[in-house]
Amino acid sequence: MALDEATRLRAMDTEAVPALEIEEARFGWPGEAPLLHIRRLRVAAGERVFVRGGSGSGKSTLLGLAAGIHVADAAVFNVLGQAMGPLSASARDRFRGEQLGIVFQQFNLVPCLDALGNVLLPLTFNPLLRARLGGVRGARERASALFDQLGVEVAARRRLPAALSVGQQQRVAVARALLGKPSLILCDEPTSALDADNRDAFIRMLMTEAQSLAAAVLFVSHDIGLAAHFDRELDIRAFRADAAAVRTVR
Repeated sequence: MALDEATRLRAMDTEAVPALEIEEARFGWPGEAPLLHIRRLRVAAGERVFVRGGSGSGKSTLLGLAAGIHVADAAVFNVLGQAMGPLSASARDRFRGEQLGIVFQQFNLVPCLDALGNVLLPLTFNPLLRARLGGVRGARERASALFDQLGVEVAARRRLPAALSVGQQQRVAVARALLGKPSLILCDEPTSALDADNRDAFIRMLMTEAQSLAAAVLFVSHDIGLAAHFDRELDIRAFRADAAAVRTVR
């Protein structure tokens, strides 16, 4: 008997490859005591997860592991179904550029490139991304559409970062992260420089764009006021190697 549409969609969701799947992962900086011990962490495809924690608690390190910037000693460490442990540094770099979108706390815009140039910068290093977007022309069309959706005025698109407001810089950084239509978006305290109104507007904007891509979001911040925008909230202390708290997190 044929499945009804709602049942079929639920079945597809159940079978979807998790955005992030970690089991028994340990990481520490050379010469220092272990920082993180992640017994189990799973982020479903399309799920939006908020990780709270104070400065220096390991939030950025967790994102670095998810992005393949750092490598953990782990039984399982899969990102979008890809086991990260066996990959070389260059392979992890390619994977990150092709599959992930990253919004940094300081935005990391290149000062000598205008807003459009910053958004298109990933194309310089990634032939697969260029092909996926239909070449430079397709990428420019994609960037223009993102600018429209994110509210970046036409005049601002040709300005250098120093001539943009903090809010405009943030939107440019988000457009760059979303350019390649990523399946997983990693956000490292991107609202720390914003007031409450702009902060909430930014989160709504990010969630709208993530939903349009069916992308998962892993967002770390000390600002617990943001947690209500997400499907699930975690405490980074549950993943600390020195944590006394229960670490069982689904």
